[in-house]
Amino acid sequence: MFTRILRKQPKQETSTLTSLDKLNETLEMLEKKENVLQKKAYAEVEKAKAYTKSKNKKAAIQCLKKKKLYEEQIAQLGNFQLRIHDQMIMLEGAKATTETVDALRSGASAMKAMNKSTNIDDLDKTMDEINEQTENMKQIQEALATPIGAAADFDEDELEAELEELEEAELEEQLLQPATTAPSAGPVKVPAGRVPRIRTEEEDELAALQAEMAL
Repeated sequence: MFTRILRKQPKQETSTLTSLDKLNETLEMLEKKENVLQKKAYAEVEKAKAYTKSKNKKAAIQCLKKKKLYEEQIAQLGNFQLRIHDQMIMLEGAKATTETVDALRSGASAMKAMNKSTNIDDLDKTMDEINEQTENMKQIQEALATPIGAAADFDEDELEAELEELEEAELEEQLLQPATTAPSAGPVKVPAGRVPRIRTEEEDELAALQAEMAL
């Protein structure tokens, strides 16, 4: 039965919307009638007051009777409106339930299609291919890193021993250097406050001229 309801969902949705529209129209009509009856009941009360002032008790009682009838009709219309509201709430809830089930069904179909396109066997095969290619790449890198030609004939132990000899010779040279190397002259100190004055070319020519005159 539930499956049959789902299969008829598009037509049922249209029917639900039509029913909701009809209920809304009926509700508006009942509200208008209720407003009219309330105005009539209020008018009868005003008439009863007027007849009471004029001492026309019989007419005043007739007006109050009419008011009572109007009030009964108003109460009946209120019950009708309540039933309509109840029916609208039920229809709206049913519509929401149907839409929810339809959405869940669409999601389940989409998930089923994705699972069908992603087979577990295909996934295992793909992972095996990735692992195989990764292993091949490691072998290629190791092959490229292996020395070839003359570099492959080098003796690593011999190279290590030669490097140690060079390090020992360098250490001995550093130990002997302070005894054989003359101390370097220290920087020339200039008395504080006195800066050497550099003679200009004109001053040199003037000094030469004074020397010639002295001769």
